[in-house]
Amino acid sequence: MIFKIKDFRLGLCVSVLFYLCFISTDLSSEEIKILVYNTHGLPSAFAGDDPEERFPLIGEKTKGYQLSLLQEDFAHHELLLKNLSKESVVVRGNDNNKSLCPFCSGSGLTMISNLEKEWQLEINSEAFNSCSGWLGGLNDCFASKGFQLARIKTPSGKYVFILNTHLDAGRSTRDFKVRSEQLHQILTKVKKELAEEALIVAGDLNLRWNDPEDRSLLESFKKDLGLIDPLKGVQAEQGWQILDYILYRNGKSTNLEVLKKGEDLTFQKNLKPLSDHPALYIKLLID
Repeated sequence: MIFKIKDFRLGLCVSVLFYLCFISTDLSSEEIKILVYNTHGLPSAFAGDDPEERFPLIGEKTKGYQLSLLQEDFAHHELLLKNLSKESVVVRGNDNNKSLCPFCSGSGLTMISNLEKEWQLEINSEAFNSCSGWLGGLNDCFASKGFQLARIKTPSGKYVFILNTHLDAGRSTRDFKVRSEQLHQILTKVKKELAEEALIVAGDLNLRWNDPEDRSLLESFKKDLGLIDPLKGVQAEQGWQILDYILYRNGKSTNLEVLKKGEDLTFQKNLKPLSDHPALYIKLLID
């Protein structure tokens, strides 16, 4: 009887250890699905369509993602909020130029988090030091463009940093110079503070894939930070001009594995896109 009890306890211990090992392995790898989307959120008079119809739908569709990185969320932010989950956390970028452009609402950058409560999220924002265009070109200086930087800690203790940005538009020599300066500002920030961290850089970079100068600037930026472009060519297949990107790299203690990527074709109504940009997404395994 005593032997049997010991045997039972041993079996129980082995079973418990096996169970704990299984749980531990499961918790050491987490997945995150991220949306990257320029919402075309200018006032109706400039947008040329009906944002009041589009934005509640966009908000509804962000519920399918743990993290949404939005750009051009300027004039219709309240409409975007209408159909979000009650648990959604919404953080907007800086609004330094709001007095100059009341409808711009700052950078136009917004992060929407639907991460489970076991995940930790911290978001900061920074304005770019340079811009191009006040009353000429595409008037980028009226919007306080910059970037948002999120630090995510997974339930197993892994860290991932995610940067959401929208670079200067326009095709002039000055615009190109400013885009270069803005990328350099991001580069400096990352090298100084996130040298060995797992990183995702995403957003509307306004770098045309088919423009040699833009492409050279992009490739140099990727090389300097060790970034990979897993979506290369996806937008071209759907007929979009390539301006939006999702770039990533592994960290010293955190690896990112692409499980799925592409364009979310549900971002439309009556076969018409909800924006003038594609809704890009990536699903990653964090290990």
